Amino acid sequence: MAVAVNLDGRREVLGIAVQSSEAEVFWDEFLRSLADCGLQGTRLIIADDHKGQKAAAAKVLGTTVQRCRVYFMRNALACVRKKDRPIVTAALRTAFDQDTLAASKERWVKLIDAFEPRHPKLAELIRRAEEDVLTYKSFPKEHWAKIHSTNPLERLNKEIKRRTNVVGIFPNEAAVTRLVGALMLEQNDEWAITRRYMTLETVAAICDIHL
Repeated sequence: MAVAVNLDGRREVLGIAVQSSEAEVFWDEFLRSLADCGLQGTRLIIADDHKGQKAAAAKVLGTTVQRCRVYFMRNALACVRKKDRPIVTAALRTAFDQDTLAASKERWVKLIDAFEPRHPKLAELIRRAEEDVLTYKSFPKEHWAKIHSTNPLERLNKEIKRRTNVVGIFPNEAAVTRLVGALMLEQNDEWAITRRYMTLETVAAICDIHL
């Protein structure tokens, strides 16, 4: 499922697809289908850590991917023992709470050095994730809370799961697409008449910065 914020500052459902894996070939096909339907000028994709998606985004849409900060935190905490998780959480938040990208990166390097002796696996994860997790900080600060994770989609995902769980087993892929597609059309109509998700001024600022 792909959801975006359009130039009017409103959220919009771009498309859905059903696949058994998230390999690059799937993302390439899915993103090309969106481009063929008119998608252009994409500034950022926010998702979980999918290498295939990142490669396809760069190739098809010429854009970068923001790794969901919430999922990154879960991955990070999985690298340490339960008793160490509160301090790891607090330490990582000091990097996210910085006012600029440069300050966050400076703090990030210090965290890698601090964790390396006792938690080498965590330090390596942080080192590899730096560019993807902090991408959102290259955008206007007004947008940070809305683009650093996939949390805004959670309510929508829960509704999809609730409705599909009622059905249980679908006879074929087309049946899944019909049900989820109908839900997405309803959501798209609701977003079209509700308040803007982003203001016109901040959307324009993104366009000015990245065009």
